[in-house]
Amino acid sequence: MEKPDFSGLKAIYLNCTLKKSPRTSNTKGLSDVSMSIMKKEGVKVDYIRLVDHVVPHGMGKDMRKYEEKEDDWPQLFKRIQDADILVVATPIWLGEISSVAKKLIERLDAMSAEVNNKGQYIYYGKTGGCIVTGNEDGIKNCAKYILFSLQHIGYSIPPQAGTGWIGKAGPGPSYLDEETGAKDHEFTNKSITFMTYNLMHLASYLKEKDGYPAYGNAEEKWNEGERWKFEKPEYD
Repeated sequence: MEKPDFSGLKAIYLNCTLKKSPRTSNTKGLSDVSMSIMKKEGVKVDYIRLVDHVVPHGMGKDMRKYEEKEDDWPQLFKRIQDADILVVATPIWLGEISSVAKKLIERLDAMSAEVNNKGQYIYYGKTGGCIVTGNEDGIKNCAKYILFSLQHIGYSIPPQAGTGWIGKAGPGPSYLDEETGAKDHEFTNKSITFMTYNLMHLASYLKEKDGYPAYGNAEEKWNEGERWKFEKPEYD
């Protein structure tokens, strides 16, 4: 089998931990595994810890237009949009994604009506995945929410696009704590490897094809009256 060439791809990881730098983030610890694989494959990797930036709540493109004094989102969004692959990484709190991850998805959604140079919604042709860590149940619940949200706004989701690690239920050691043995956890190491390569495979394919054809999915064409053979069904 010929080894794929991923060297033209760009990926960005958004860590939605509640801890500002330089505090240790277990979510970053697991994300580092995936980022390391991508870097070894020649992918250019960017990384953002969202709480280190001023990102207000809201559904605007720039919340300074709504009386916020600061909003780093416009600059961060340029970095997100520059990437072929987006990985949302979050801890679990009460079985759910973090409040920071929720805010991230809301701000991504606020941009989703923008269009690319084909007239498609702006995230078309980009690939998304997620990483989840915690001390309680909820990996699949968190992944379900993140992956649905990403595909709904236009990201493409490959097989097995979510991975994570959880310790025993209740307070206890976290991913980076040596006593967990998490770094040697076979299932987590396998699933994060599969996720990372599936993201690169799909992103590489979409980049090679220049994303999706605009036939049947361009907002401007629909508004101009193009319906691509759509007809209202006749009911008896």
